[in-house]
Amino acid sequence: MPNFAGTWKMKSSENFDELLKALGVNTMLRKVAVAAASNPHVEIRQDGEKFYIKTSTSVRTTEINFHIGEEFDEETVDGRKCKSLPTWESENKIRCKQTLVEGDGPKTFWTRELNGDELTLAPARAGRKPEVVPGGAEVMKIDPPEV
Repeated sequence: MPNFAGTWKMKSSENFDELLKALGVNTMLRKVAVAAASNPHVEIRQDGEKFYIKTSTSVRTTEINFHIGEEFDEETVDGRKCKSLPTWESENKIRCKQTLVEGDGPKTFWTRELNGDELTLAPARAGRKPEVVPGGAEVMKIDPPEV
């Protein structure tokens, strides 16, 4: 089983503004969100298939706790409340389907994939073709300094 635990720092980001635009987020909020997401601090704790993920930016901090295969409450990248169901997509990749609690809107999901010491987070909107308009951020692991 892969170990996602650690403190992660942004290495690069692609298409996040395009994803927010596809979700219907207005220009002003998109600019704020993109600026805030440019330097997140991500902490992941893992105990087998139980995860705690805390993402801190200059605008907000989000925390989620989940167990693979069990539904949990979450907010989409654009702030809509949803029920999320994480599953293993492959040996090193978690895929989490998000279902809105109220109202209509684009179907969304996210993936987190571990490749060596790099973790790729990809929030995405499902469209007529699966996984169109992806947005994502590749982050790299920062190990704590030795004392």
